[in-house]
Amino acid sequence: MNFGLPLVGKVTPIASKDVKTSQFGVGFEKLDRNVFDPEKAYDKVAALGVKKIRLQSGWQRTETEKGVYHFEWLDSIVDNLVKRGLEPWICLCYGNPLYTKEAATSFGAVGYHPMATKTERDAWVKYVTACVKRYKDRVEWFEIWNEPEWCWRPERDGTQYGEFSKLTAKAIRKAAPKAKIMGACVCAYRPKWFHDCFETGCLDDYDAVTYHCYYPDDNWVEGNVRFLKAAIHQYRPGLPIIQGETGCQSREGGAGALRHLAWTEDKQCRYLARSAFQHLSLGALFTSYFSSLDMIEALHGTVGDVSSYLDYGYFGLLSAQFDKNGRCTGTYTPKPSYYAYQTIASVFRNSPEVCDLPVQNFSDNKPNQRLCLPTEDRLCDQKYLGFRRKNGSCALVYWHPSQLIRETYESSLSVKTYLDAKPHIIDLLTGDVYDIPADRIEESDGAIVFRQLPLADYPIALVFGNFFEYDPLDKKPSRKKK
Repeated sequence: MNFGLPLVGKVTPIASKDVKTSQFGVGFEKLDRNVFDPEKAYDKVAALGVKKIRLQSGWQRTETEKGVYHFEWLDSIVDNLVKRGLEPWICLCYGNPLYTKEAATSFGAVGYHPMATKTERDAWVKYVTACVKRYKDRVEWFEIWNEPEWCWRPERDGTQYGEFSKLTAKAIRKAAPKAKIMGACVCAYRPKWFHDCFETGCLDDYDAVTYHCYYPDDNWVEGNVRFLKAAIHQYRPGLPIIQGETGCQSREGGAGALRHLAWTEDKQCRYLARSAFQHLSLGALFTSYFSSLDMIEALHGTVGDVSSYLDYGYFGLLSAQFDKNGRCTGTYTPKPSYYAYQTIASVFRNSPEVCDLPVQNFSDNKPNQRLCLPTEDRLCDQKYLGFRRKNGSCALVYWHPSQLIRETYESSLSVKTYLDAKPHIIDLLTGDVYDIPADRIEESDGAIVFRQLPLADYPIALVFGNFFEYDPLDKKPSRKKK
């Protein structure tokens, strides 16, 4: 988009090790099925500047003989992430064919729960105990299963998952009393499943509920998250939520969520940026993008039939090629979405407070003409949220909630406020930083008016004061800042 403003610099990328906290994370899933080489991804993920990294524990990969745990593969991943300043959180899943015969047919034992017999339940508790004890000094959050409202075989059962969750939470608490527990981890918003699950009392064990969200429409996102929060708070008011997976493809023809839509790399950027801020606006403690790189979906694979799990998903911030078995190869190259997320993580590093800001519509219409069509867009018709730092600097993030798949949108809006610190505009997809020239700023009725600010179908930031760091055009870009 042509902003029509003076370009003055570029947002400074800041590595994860130089960030104290962040509300943004990224998925490092499916290593329980060994579908990519993490060694080639560590440094690139750490350069994003995010903090939270989601892993899947992989019972079937870890316990390959009864009672003997081979955690070496997960040790290496956790240690490599931690030493780069990242904060892994572990989803405890899936089944194990040593105890559940049906799981032997499923690639990765995906979805096969250990609740049918006492032998299975006891084996699961021992595994959870061993896993949590091993990582409690490096991992703060442990999550109970992945998308159990559908990924629970042989058939979904909210009551059974609730009881399973309570059993697992008890093991976690015993192994690591200070650990934090995430539960539910839902992707489909089924009222009966919520009711059956929450009736078991499982929410009493949680420090937060995790949810996943794959919708191209902002209104669908908002409606489902509000429904989820209402369902949770009916049983346990005030329990926090965490958005653990959201993403879209960067091209047509992929497998997995939203696969039938006409995605492009540009649309992926816009979806990523909108999702990052919308979930924070809905109250999520933090939000995680799925995923670090392109990989096979591997949710319905049959052991011995390679063709059954060569279902390529193109959700990644990094692109990859694939070998004949579906494992990621190549150099794992950053897509435009990678740089967009890097920009967002840098600008909003160290978790500024999400809050309302004293910014409102401005229109040349007289009060008695407010129902007339405005000459430009209005802030009240957009999605927006504010951020504030302890030093008093703040940022307003806003975007037009048009249908990403059907159209692109470019316009302008004017706002008024009494915030008078030095303003900048940031393109959150590119990292470009703009000044607002004097002819776009005026006073009106004691307020400051910013006229004809750029508006698009992706988030743009109006920033006041020392909120972020950027490299001026006349200086060599910095790749490392504190």
